Amino acid sequence: MSQLPTIGHLIDGKLTDGNANARSQSVYNPATGKAEKRLLLADKTTVEQAIRSAQAAFPAWRNTPPLKRARVMGNLKGLLEKHADEICALITAEHGKVLSDAAGELQRGIENVEYASYAPELLKGEHSKNVGPAIDSWSEFQPLGVAAGITPFNFPAMVPLWMWPMAVACGNTFVLKPSERDPSSTLRIAELALEAGLPPGVLNVVNGDKEAVDTLLTDPRIKAVSFVGSTPIAEYIYAEGCKHGKRVQALGGAKNHAVVMPDADIANAVNALMGAAYGSCGERCMAIPLVVAIGDTTADAVVAALKVEIAKMQVGPGTDASSDMGPLVTKPHFEKVRGYVDQGVKEGATLVVDGRGVSVSGHEDGYFLGPCLFDHVKPGMVIYQEEIFGPVLGVVRVKTLQEAMDLIDAHEYGNGTCIFTRDGEAARYFSDNILVGMVGVNVPLPVPVAYHSFGGWKRSLFGDLHAYGPDAVRFYTKRKTITQRWPSAGVREGAVFAFPSSK
Repeated sequence: MSQLPTIGHLIDGKLTDGNANARSQSVYNPATGKAEKRLLLADKTTVEQAIRSAQAAFPAWRNTPPLKRARVMGNLKGLLEKHADEICALITAEHGKVLSDAAGELQRGIENVEYASYAPELLKGEHSKNVGPAIDSWSEFQPLGVAAGITPFNFPAMVPLWMWPMAVACGNTFVLKPSERDPSSTLRIAELALEAGLPPGVLNVVNGDKEAVDTLLTDPRIKAVSFVGSTPIAEYIYAEGCKHGKRVQALGGAKNHAVVMPDADIANAVNALMGAAYGSCGERCMAIPLVVAIGDTTADAVVAALKVEIAKMQVGPGTDASSDMGPLVTKPHFEKVRGYVDQGVKEGATLVVDGRGVSVSGHEDGYFLGPCLFDHVKPGMVIYQEEIFGPVLGVVRVKTLQEAMDLIDAHEYGNGTCIFTRDGEAARYFSDNILVGMVGVNVPLPVPVAYHSFGGWKRSLFGDLHAYGPDAVRFYTKRKTITQRWPSAGVREGAVFAFPSSK
């Protein structure tokens, strides 16, 4: 392990190993199953060093004009586009997703950087003249101080770019704790931010595990925490962060349902479902793991078409341009997802396509699981209820749209959903009444663009504000309202004891 390249941290504008005696772990290439890098895990002292650096940088950065902060974001956008191939290669090498998917992820992240570059417009407050006799009032949005982000493995470039660009564009400084499974692209992007003109200390990156997370959650210098990950951890982050007086948004898990109506264009719906279920090996919180087919005729048509399309899929390393789907991220996760398939068979669901036996020539030790398809999945089954986060798609059969909606509404998660139909009335009713935060109509992955905001309902989100977009401006700032009056010289007024009003 000691001969592997080492990944450390970025603190105060410099790469550092932190504590020389820190714990470490291997970073694997999931296509080969081999350890390729050694990741140093930040201890409490190292994280505190990053927080100290961010706190020291805050006063000057807070007072930097928003336009100058925005120009850094503009520079970063250009650098991310210039280095896109390098960043995507890092993502694929550690996550496993195919390069085209990595490119799509990075592009979505770049769009968030672009939105952050509009900060001078987004931070404009409100102004009212003469709210009372010669009294003016206005509001402004001030930064919080030091903010922190804790990000997941499935989008190592995009999700961090949901967080820190807007945070720093609003005048905050930031400490980022990326996933320890695939940290290299995140760290490289932070280096590019320095090259773009971000002053040392404004953005710090610490790689670590629970010790690093708990330090961020308990340190009083951290004013806000943004998190994306599983629901149990999101709930922990939210509870601990709030307990320590922080503003917290914690995005959790999902179990997204796709409703297919009898009048849907089945061919187009199936093509959309293929990408939504098996893209990125199903490791997306907006993936579609469940199809709710209205009527047996619809279900039979969907299952038959999916079976044909799955047979065409190529599973292989993400660096191979012919691969449609790469490996799962780690061996433990591979075993967990495979266990869900085993569980579905035991519970009585019909395994129409079994991907458990897939083998990729030359990559026999990689974490490859082929696409799996279940039919006759029932509510109450583990594969129905729990988030699998893998290439496993289940078909549920119901008789009516209302029955489908009742199933979706009863589920603990409310992240995303979609409906495939040609019926505008049905689509409108579904969109208006479903208890889910993000809804697609003939769109399988209704992920909002950068100038909207992303977030689910129920146990998919803890906190009041969604991620990125307009909600990010509100999350990373606090409103201050100022009311002022300049009395005329020489005019003296008596004391007024009634509550002031404009009557």
